[in-house]
Parts: sequence; C-alpha cells; structure tokens
Amino acid sequence: MATPRSFSASGPLRGTITVPGDKSISHRALMFAALAVGESVIDGLLEGEDVLATAAALRTMGATIEKRSDTWHVWGVGVGGLLQPQPALDMGNSGTSTRLLMGLVASHPITATFIGDASLSGRPMGRVIEPLSTMGADITASPGGRLPLIVRGICPAIPIEYRLPVASAQVKSAILLAGLNTPGITRVIEPVAARDHSERMLAGFGAELTVETDSAGVRTISIRGETELRPQNITVPGDPSSAAFATVATLLVPGSSVTIANVGMNDTRAGLYKVLREMGGEIVTTNLRTVGGEPVADLIVHHSALIGIEPLPEIAATMIDEYPVLFVAAALANGRSVFRGIEEMRVKESDRIAVMAKALTDCGARVEELPDGLIVEGTGGDLLAGGATVATHLDHRIAMSMTVAGLVSRTAVTIDDMSPVATSYPGFEESLRALGVA
Repeated sequence: MATPRSFSASGPLRGTITVPGDKSISHRALMFAALAVGESVIDGLLEGEDVLATAAALRTMGATIEKRSDTWHVWGVGVGGLLQPQPALDMGNSGTSTRLLMGLVASHPITATFIGDASLSGRPMGRVIEPLSTMGADITASPGGRLPLIVRGICPAIPIEYRLPVASAQVKSAILLAGLNTPGITRVIEPVAARDHSERMLAGFGAELTVETDSAGVRTISIRGETELRPQNITVPGDPSSAAFATVATLLVPGSSVTIANVGMNDTRAGLYKVLREMGGEIVTTNLRTVGGEPVADLIVHHSALIGIEPLPEIAATMIDEYPVLFVAAALANGRSVFRGIEEMRVKESDRIAVMAKALTDCGARVEELPDGLIVEGTGGDLLAGGATVATHLDHRIAMSMTVAGLVSRTAVTIDDMSPVATSYPGFEESLRALGVA
C-alpha cells in the first residue's frame, strides 16, 4: 500500500545520527558467509527489504541464517554446496540480490527462477546474462533480458576472462561469485574502477584473489576457483549512500550542523563527498579508522553556500546512486551544474534522469535533460517553489532525494509513496525527526 508523505521548508537541522549498514557490503557479507564452512557473525547488517531478500534466498539454498539480538549468524554450506531451491527466488526490488545471486547459481548444478516486483521486472539483466552464459550457464529470460528469468547452473563451469564494457560492481561481482566454484582462474578486466567491496571481502574470507593495475589504471581481478572460504566476523559500516541525504539536507538548510557517525569512506564509493566539497560544501572527516577492512569515518557537516559544478564523467562509478540527491544540491547552488556520462542511471529502479528531471521541474527548478545526464540551473540558495506531488516509480532514492527537496521548498512537496524507502533505509523519517524535521 502506498504511503504518501509531505515535506516542507525546515528549520535548522542539528544533532548526531547514524545511518543503516552499507547495503552493498551487507549483501556480500551474507553471500560469502553462506559459502564459507562454519559460522560467520555479522554486526551492523542493513535490515532493509533488499538485504532480507538476499537472506531469504540463501536460506532456500541451504544456508542457516539467524538474527540473535543485534547480530546475524550465518552457517555456510561451503563453496559448491548450494542446494536446489524449491520456490522461486523473490528478489523484491533488489537488483543487487538478483545479479549477484545469478552469479552464485550459475556455477552450481541447480536451477533457480528469479522473480521481483514491477520495478525490478522492468530492469534489464543482459549485462549479467552475457558473461554467465559464456561460463556455461543456461539462462532463459523474459523479453528484453528481464525478470522473471531462469538460471540453470552448470558444474563445472568454464573459467573466462571478461572485459567489462561499462563500470559495474554488480556484473564484476556476479562473475567473481560464479568463479568461486569454477575450476581454474576467472578474470575480470575493469577499465574504470567500480566499488571494490567484493574484492576486499573475498580476500578476507580466504579466496585466492589478486588485483593488478596497469599504468593506464586498468584493473585485472583474478580469482582461483574451488577454494574453501573461512568464516569471518564482519562489522558493516554505515552506508555512504544513505548518509548522502542528511549530508545534502544539512548543506542546503540554513543554520544546520549535523554529525553523521560511522560512515563508510571507501574511495570507490565516496565520490559524492568529493564533489560536494568541490561545490563549497563544508564536510569535515573525523575519527578515520578501518573497520572490517573498510575505511570508516564520522562526518561533520555545516550549512554551506554551494556553487555549480561539472564533474568529470569518470567519477560516476564512485557515486552513481547519489546523483539524484546531488541534483537537488545543484538546484540550490549558485550557477549551472552539468552532469554527463551517467546514462547508467536510466536502468536503475527507475529512469532516474527522467524521473528527477520531471520532479525538480515540477518543484520549480530549471533543468534540461540530456541523453546521458542533466543540466541544472541553481537558484543561488533561494528556496524552490515546491508544491508538487512526486511520482517515485517505486524508487527509494527518488523518494528520499525529493524529501530533501521538500525541506528547501516554499510549498510542501508530496512524495506519492515512501514505502520503497524500506528497501535501503528503514529509519529514514526517524533520522530526519532526530535532526529536528517536523
């Protein structure tokens, strides 16, 4: 059932919050633990609907996954030990669950049917289907390479060397996951670095994995298959994508000063914070430390006068999920912002370029949609007109980004459905209230 909400201009945001565990790391922690031999313990796991869909699927394939107090315990089946799932694997809205689990199934002698909600069923899976089919998996998809689809795994699969046509952590991870149960060495060549959580975590679990970078910055990730994974104790840092909303809201709402604790600062994920600083945003990184092999810090954010920017397309892979809320920041900046090379946004939970262009235009912002991006003319700090009802298209990041827009609008902005936010940030509205948003 849709849950509409309205948000309007806010007084200063103040206080300290923590954000939920990193979604990307949470998915991977469950999957790798499910392939280890023995008990892994995960602290800080994101308990959003997407991650819970991964957990449910792994249970149907033999892993034991339990929550005890604030920690999650996983007893794995070992590499090669996945069992035939009886029901279809319902991925809900989670593209990450779908693509990574397709990789897991591809090199096991099992067959799995993947289904999802209307939003996920509209997202193409062809870029994962291609390499996994090359490894020997038999994949039957709905028209356009979409869900529902059936993966008939093969064992032994064929090790491949695959050059990613576009930066994609999901495609890279799907191939590496398939390579875990494939004899020989599977290689992924990555011309532009995408988030590297899989490489970091696989190494921690004991996989035989190497990463080589040539003089041009091209990375080659190699994994030797059929290696036993060791159980681990994992602490999941706060999700930098979730922290983005409070960060931008604080920068835009006059008088605001907010601390966001325990945020993952992996270089392959933290591009937004670099761009916001280049726009003039005052974001101080403190208490930098390493947790579970990942850099983590506390962020102190103060209201700032932002200026327009034209970030290089190469940074897109480090912040692709954060562009919707960055568009909101640009809408109140001084001057023009130009965002190019982000056509990947058109195949997310929604066409995020088109949806954000319409939502911001309806709220009074001046934007121009490009085939691969967006041009935004900032107000110089003046409030947006607001007054719009935003169609989120079941996209959690659209909902949260336009909530931020509502906080800097003269007339309330109504979000048609806040329920998708539960996929990644179940306590989003509670976090805003803790900072003083009515």
